[in-house]
Amino acid sequence: MTIEDFKTYVKAGNPLDTEEIHCFMDEMSNEARRITFRLNTAYHTPDEVCGLLSELFGHEVPQSLRVFPPLYADFGKNITVGEGVFINACCHFQDHGGVTIGDGCQIGHNVVFATLNHGLAPEKRKSTYPAPIVLGRNVWIGSNATILQGVTIGDNAVVAAGAVVTKDVAANTVVGGVPAKMIKSI
Repeated sequence: MTIEDFKTYVKAGNPLDTEEIHCFMDEMSNEARRITFRLNTAYHTPDEVCGLLSELFGHEVPQSLRVFPPLYADFGKNITVGEGVFINACCHFQDHGGVTIGDGCQIGHNVVFATLNHGLAPEKRKSTYPAPIVLGRNVWIGSNATILQGVTIGDNAVVAAGAVVTKDVAANTVVGGVPAKMIKSI
């Protein structure tokens, strides 16, 4: 299986429940950990951080990307970031289902992007189901927020610190709480 084969399979919303897929995910997770361990265990200049993230993501990242390590990724190869993005320390990317971060986004400390969910029925619990997370332009995600699979957050939206986002967020709104609910329009 190639990365492109996997991404195509994931985009179709298929469950990740075959031996071939599990082996591929393990290989990719091992590679992601090798890269993130290098990123997270020594000081790196901003250019070096961008180089390591390009290796992790499998494509050149914008030079305007700013990340304060440590950063963690389960897969690594299904993350896309726009221009002028800032990601603060200790963020976690479970990116099998895909994470897209638009231009100008600001991501606070300890934010979790979780693109997989397990089957609810006990006999389906070992199966995981991917769905992408998409952040529009100029989104601000507060510290310790969790964004769950399949969520799209509209342009200029703000997610309050500690929120758990389970549903799409409209553009130009502030959401907060568990589960996150609209607080106000901007």
